[in-house]
Amino acid sequence: MDFGIFTFGELTRSVTTGSALSPQQRLKEIIELAKLADQAGLGFMGLGEHHRHDFALSAPEIVLAAIARETTNLRLSTAVTVLSTQDPVRLFEQFATLDLISDGRAEIIAGRGAFIESYPLFGHDTADYDGLFDEKLRMLLELRESAVLEWKGSLTQSIPGMDIAPRPLQEKLPVWVGVGGTPASFARAGRLGLPLFIALLSGPERFRRLAELYRQSADAAGHDAAALPVGVGGHFYAAATSQQARDTFYPHYRAYFEQNMPRNVDHFPRTTFDDWSDPGGGLLVGSPQQVTEKLLEIQQTLGNSRYMAQIGLGGLPFAETARSIELLATEIMPAVNRELGAGVT
Repeated sequence: MDFGIFTFGELTRSVTTGSALSPQQRLKEIIELAKLADQAGLGFMGLGEHHRHDFALSAPEIVLAAIARETTNLRLSTAVTVLSTQDPVRLFEQFATLDLISDGRAEIIAGRGAFIESYPLFGHDTADYDGLFDEKLRMLLELRESAVLEWKGSLTQSIPGMDIAPRPLQEKLPVWVGVGGTPASFARAGRLGLPLFIALLSGPERFRRLAELYRQSADAAGHDAAALPVGVGGHFYAAATSQQARDTFYPHYRAYFEQNMPRNVDHFPRTTFDDWSDPGGGLLVGSPQQVTEKLLEIQQTLGNSRYMAQIGLGGLPFAETARSIELLATEIMPAVNRELGAGVT
């Protein structure tokens, strides 16, 4: 299994000081965490896209370019690009450029977005929420295939046979589809034969039938479903013991829910946090052994070949986040891959 990390760069107020990091400091820390992940042997770094005062990442492509110059092996992607409110031509140009700068390490994870502030900000109607994504995804895939594009748009611009440059270093820039829990989104990704990234915000069993729908849709469209990569990502924190992990992370996770989620909640109880962290839940918080067991459960349920840990939530201090990444790379990743190599599937 391929392992990586991602972040939305949220600016949660500290549970101890009551103040949040500045965007400048948060971005510097993200670059340092990417360097740590690269040195530790992780394979992927993803950056989310949000357009609110409580997030530092409204232009993830620029931050990824900075990370590209500080790392050697990390695959570099958004997690996700809100494609519905992006210009696919400009997006492709940016990622082709990132691919050249990084010696062929760029990827795109495209989604519709759980937050909708970018729709009015960039002049789009939320009534076109799915239509925009569908047309722009097809346009992006056509951009990937053709150095000269002829395109007739409905919700996008029409392009009368114009150059698309530069071209990426990779022969075909990887494009994944990021999904939440909408069956139509799983089916669409399968029909198009695209890799799938599942945002695992609840236990894996909830997504079993959706993953099956994705593969069935791929097979029905003539694609080899068995060859299509599936990635899973979710909230993550590891510490030496389960009790230490839960006690350390809970105040920050509660702050994240109360301040940064699309629908802020007044109170996120410890009982809910513990339930989500228990076996079968979607929250990966615990000792390396416990997190390993949950990752193997997820892989058995969904057949994923990549896991992406969302790190640093809720104003978690840099040192705690860095230690959690180290445990992911040095203890959890090897343990999972030993078990998978021994025949656990």
